[in-house]
Amino acid sequence: MQTRRRTQRKEMEEKKRLDIEFKTTVIRLFNNILKKADKINETYEDMKREQLEIIRDQQEMKKTLSEIKNIIQSPKNRPEDRKNQDKDLEHKEPEDTPLQKGEDKRIQKVEDSVRNLWDNFKRTNIRIMGIPEEREQDTERVLEEIVTENFPLGKEIDLQVQEARRTPNKRNPRRTTPRHIIIKIPRAKDKERI
Repeated sequence: MQTRRRTQRKEMEEKKRLDIEFKTTVIRLFNNILKKADKINETYEDMKREQLEIIRDQQEMKKTLSEIKNIIQSPKNRPEDRKNQDKDLEHKEPEDTPLQKGEDKRIQKVEDSVRNLWDNFKRTNIRIMGIPEEREQDTERVLEEIVTENFPLGKEIDLQVQEARRTPNKRNPRRTTPRHIIIKIPRAKDKERI
């Protein structure tokens, strides 16, 4: 009987040991599953954040695209719209976006090419740049002053100024440089001598 009890005890101890091993294995598996679930949850949260960032970027791109479409489709050639745009620009502070900078550069290139064409077409015109706006009333005398100060033969030349004006007629508040002075001389030979 004692042997039987011993064997039963051994069997009981073996069952307890196996039961403890089984329980620890199950607990380890649950812990591993919980850790993996936490990692999956973190990955899900990261993906959710990235998705929100992508959605924000898409919305920003749509907004930029609609602004570009509005700029492209805006009727800038209509004088009444230009007046309204000028009034709006006076009230708003100008923002320097890359798109505006590109447009300003394009406008500057067009103005320069038109100016060069106009100067070639009107050979008797002299364009003076960089004269401050304060000297507005002296536009006719500006050429005479420049010629007498800088050229010794300028005193001998009898300059006849047909017309002197600033261009463009209206001052652009966004432009930092002073308007150019156009001086029209009746003879192209006088311009060549200067």
